Amino acid sequence: MDYVQRALALARQAGRVSPQPAVGAVLVREGRVVGGEGFTQPPGGPHAEVVALEHAGEAARGATLYVSLEPCCHQGRTPPCTRAIIAAGVAAVHFPILDPDPHVRGRGHEELVAAGIAVRVGEGEEEAQRLYEAYIKHRTTGLPFVIAKFAASLDGRIAAPSGESRWISGPEAREWAHGLRAEVDAILCGASTIVVDDPQLTARPGGREAARQPLRVVADSRGRTPAGARVLQGPGRTLIATSDRSHPGWRAAMETAGAEVLVLPRRGDSLDLGALLQALGQRDVLSLLVEGGGVIIGALFDQGLVDKVHAVIAPMIIGASDAPAAVAGGGARRLAEAWRLREPVVERLGEDVLITGYPERTSE
Repeated sequence: MDYVQRALALARQAGRVSPQPAVGAVLVREGRVVGGEGFTQPPGGPHAEVVALEHAGEAARGATLYVSLEPCCHQGRTPPCTRAIIAAGVAAVHFPILDPDPHVRGRGHEELVAAGIAVRVGEGEEEAQRLYEAYIKHRTTGLPFVIAKFAASLDGRIAAPSGESRWISGPEAREWAHGLRAEVDAILCGASTIVVDDPQLTARPGGREAARQPLRVVADSRGRTPAGARVLQGPGRTLIATSDRSHPGWRAAMETAGAEVLVLPRRGDSLDLGALLQALGQRDVLSLLVEGGGVIIGALFDQGLVDKVHAVIAPMIIGASDAPAAVAGGGARRLAEAWRLREPVVERLGEDVLITGYPERTSE
């Protein structure tokens, strides 16, 4: 068995435990697991290493610990994992990458080595980089990892000219989208989407409300969100990001409806999306799913703020020149300036096709 891969698989079982990273750990002795496996518990609960050590008990002494991320060495909500590993008498520790958190960043490695524990770094590095892509960006920049997600027709339209958009994608794609919502820290959409579609923006995988709901964020520079909007109802918190263009009375109505209102600077006539990302990063939002519409996704692309794309392409053609596009904004004037997806992955979701990748420009 590849025990690093097992640790990474356990990490995925942890689900969303932000703002801490989801970690998996497995203890091995003489080629077999010694009863010690674990993954990060919800915030305030024990980390993966401690769970695995408790399950193994005395069998942990002299064993090798495989963990999906460098063990922490600082006091947070829980004590340092390095102390628990040393106290348990573990002989060796293997992990794929160093923890980018400034409180750790190699110090856990150093502490284990200083205690006489053999440490190996690098096994499963590429997969770990993908697993922790949002965590790495947040810890190194203070900003959330921005995922642009849209469902469009073959000709790139997200709605008919009438504004009708339900449903471009099929049931399998919609179920996948709810699973994705349950994995992220926040969902962002523009005020036009709220006015036209009135979405609730909650995570309902399997038709049931997820235990932990993402923060719902509405970018509304002018104050157009109605007080009865569904995004202000149901489970989960709502943040309305606005500017000085919105009326103070409307802001008060949003707060009365239960939303937090954040007044941010403008970039021209629109909300400063960079300032919004900074504010979300300060609120421990590691991953941000942007669900539209085309104007806000286009603005994020224009400013180079998109880290990942999920494009669901439905086998239909709308064909109307005045139908809204999946990505608007200024865009590329030449093909050489267009965004292309690096490492694209193509999957089937029922009759729809999901294309996932990381945007980059071929020329700067």
